[in-house]
Amino acid sequence: MEFSWPVRVYIEDTDAGGIVYYVNYLKFMERARTEFLRHIGFDHAEMIQQGSMFVIHSANTRYLLPALLDDELQVTVAMATIKRSSVTFNQQVLRARTQEVLAETEVRAVCVQKQTMKPCAIGDDMVAALQAYI
Repeated sequence: MEFSWPVRVYIEDTDAGGIVYYVNYLKFMERARTEFLRHIGFDHAEMIQQGSMFVIHSANTRYLLPALLDDELQVTVAMATIKRSSVTFNQQVLRARTQEVLAETEVRAVCVQKQTMKPCAIGDDMVAALQAYI
């Protein structure tokens, strides 16, 4: 199963030529992951208040085609793996109109204790919700 979040490209997302600056794809993907977690019932702020949070361990991104000013995009989130203290997401940024894949990434996020920044187990309730998307 896959989650999808719409994004529009604004002038602030682009360079002088109206092309999305590469790091902004990662921002679009971060927003989609945040909305995905919210969609399955988990909120970053609430996690932090309870003493844990996700940090990005790695991101392997390929940029295939440029997104342009005013493009409507779809950013997808799909679960790849769930481990004791980490999750791996596969994500794509697509041009909504044509479904062309513009960028894709594999992101590994690790659950850490807020105070120590050391890995900790992901809660059973979150694991169950995430597994529904594998």
